[in-house]
Amino acid sequence: MRLDLERYANDPSRPAGREVWRDLGVRVGLPVVALWLVVVGVGLLLTGPLTELGDRELAINEWFVDQRTDLLNTITRVWSQIGTTETIIGICVVVVGLVWWRTRQWWYAIVPAIAITAQAAVFMTSALVVGRERPDVDALDVAPPTSSYPSGHSGASTALYVTLAMMVQRVERTWVRVSVTVILLALPVLVVYSRLYRGMHHLSDVVMGMLNGLVCALLAWNYLRRSPHPADEVADADADVAERAR
Repeated sequence: MRLDLERYANDPSRPAGREVWRDLGVRVGLPVVALWLVVVGVGLLLTGPLTELGDRELAINEWFVDQRTDLLNTITRVWSQIGTTETIIGICVVVVGLVWWRTRQWWYAIVPAIAITAQAAVFMTSALVVGRERPDVDALDVAPPTSSYPSGHSGASTALYVTLAMMVQRVERTWVRVSVTVILLALPVLVVYSRLYRGMHHLSDVVMGMLNGLVCALLAWNYLRRSPHPADEVADADADVAERAR
């Protein structure tokens, strides 16, 4: 999958509604089905033939339990909140609204919403099918109704913050762009650490959660067909006109 961070800036043309729905189905819907099969397949292996791997992963959770302190308990509670459903949806709504208002390009503004919706669909349905138990350690949070695999916090935070990191690449000031990008990419890592530290997931749960979020972020970013470099073509045409005028 080609990652073109300038695809929406290079081609700001307004798509027809039919084009959007067609591209969502072909470029997001079908790949998400394939992703779901992978996530479920790995989950069934972990709860079936590879059950012993889960037992070995428990040692990682127990190590985190041994590292607990009052300070880290407080810090990781905050980090865990970065990936909650309420936080993810709230940030997404604000970003979509601001980007829509700023660019007047609704088809670009909805990219984060597509990313978190796709990952949520994979996460929720695969969790129902796999039904993996949470680690057998003292958990610091109340377990949500979904099963342990894959991690919803990890998937949602990865899908949203990676998508926002790609959108930030349009910021012109280098130091702002780089600083915000580093912060955004660090947030899912903090969420993953907190979920392991607080005894809510096995290592494989958060790994597959991040994979789910990352793939959905890339699918969302590329959901709409764009012309390769229309802005560059216009610039070249203007340059040719200016050259002839000399």
